[in-house]
This record gives sequence, C-alpha cells and structure tokens, in this order.
Amino acid sequence: MNNGHMTNQSPTPRSPALHVPSNRAELAVLDADICACRLCPRLVAWREEVAVEKRASFRNETYWGRGVPGFGDPDASLLVLGLAPAAHGANRTGRVFTGDRSGDWLFRALHRAGVANQPTSVCLDDGLALRGAWIAAAVRCAPPGNRPEPQERTNCRPFLHREVRLLTQVRAILVLGQFAYDVATRDLATPVANATKSEKAPKFGHGVEASITLVDGRTVDVVCSYHPSQQNTFTGTLTEPMLDEVVGRAADRAGLGVATR
Repeated sequence: MNNGHMTNQSPTPRSPALHVPSNRAELAVLDADICACRLCPRLVAWREEVAVEKRASFRNETYWGRGVPGFGDPDASLLVLGLAPAAHGANRTGRVFTGDRSGDWLFRALHRAGVANQPTSVCLDDGLALRGAWIAAAVRCAPPGNRPEPQERTNCRPFLHREVRLLTQVRAILVLGQFAYDVATRDLATPVANATKSEKAPKFGHGVEASITLVDGRTVDVVCSYHPSQQNTFTGTLTEPMLDEVVGRAADRAGLGVATR
C-alpha cells in the first residue's frame, strides 16, 4: 500500500484550499510550506535516507520523506503537541503519530476521550477524524535518534507560531514530553518581563499544569504528559490509565468534555 508520496515529487497541500473558510485555506498553505521545507540539511538528509533505505517490514511502501504538517479539526480547542515525526512512523505515512507505537497509545486515549472517531491510525486514508483537536509536532522532520538540535527547533518555530495563530479556538495544549513542554512554555508564550521565579512555568512532570499567554493575547492551559514512547510505555513509566487521565483533563480544559468510558 502506498501511504505517502515519492520524495522527488513537488509537495502539494493535502487539503483543498478553494472556497473554504480562511483558516482552512491558510492551514492548507502552511501544510504545503512544511512539506516543501529544506531548511535543516541534517534533517533533510536523514528523512530522505530513511525513506530510501526503509525498514524491512515496510519495504513495499513508499515513504513520505518530507516535513510532516499538523492535522485535525481546524476549529480545534485542544492542541496536542509532540516532539517530532518518527523515522518509520510519520516520516513513512505523512501524518504525525500515524503508523508507530506512540501513536497507537495516543489515539486509543483520544478515542476513549471521545476526541478521535477510532482508536487506530495507520495511514492517511484510514478514516481517522478528530473532534475539536489538532495534533502537531514541535519539529516537523524526523531527527536522527529522535533528538533535534537547537537550531532545528528554532528553524521550525515559525511553523508552529503560524499554526497556533490560525487555530483561533485553542484553549488548551496537551504536551507530550519535556521537549514539547519547553516549546510551548518558551516558544509560544509571550515573554514576561522581570518575571519572578514563582511566575515562571513550573517544572515539567506528568500531570503538571501551567497557564501561558500566547502572543495574540489568548491565555491557554497547558497539561503535561510523559511522551508515549516505547521507552516510557515498556517500562511502566507511562500507563494507559495515566495517559487517559491527562488526555481527559486536557479535553476538559479545552471545553470538549470526556466521553463515558
């Protein structure tokens, strides 16, 4: 099955941009810009090398091999923010958290919370839809070792800023891991001049909450979760009940409510 596009094709938006409300049209433009970005040589080389070499179990698939845009409900009140695409997950499928073990955990939890219409996410055309939520990564290309460099994070920052400005209904952000928390509280938040220690964002931890003011003046709640990586899930550092609790709390903060389990 072909879950993406050839890496030598010209990137095109995956969402129609004609005769739709302005944020949908602008999100489609952002989508295309992310797909076309080649600003970070190390990330471009890695994502394309992985797309050619492939994992043996996916050898018959065509990898996406580009930057990976966010996706979901353009009227989302909940933003779910992860670290970066997985080399053989979103870098293969073209949709963030789709086709990897972390996504398996995340979408089961979102489904139980009534935010996703199904508990699985395997490819672009699998029928997945989100209600009131948008999912994005802080860095849009798969990084070697899942470790973006500081300049790569900085290069990707304008994409997230544009995205959040277009998602005008966002009231809460669920961050998955320390990296996403740092991006939310440092890159998205308006700097507070002469902030005291007590006014700064609290230390990251599973279940920790913070409140930040975005550059457009909106105040949003930030809810923290350990990242649903295999390192965390295999060791029991993160369990499904733990993930369900923070997903449900973030949905509540966003005004979505939680489905009866």
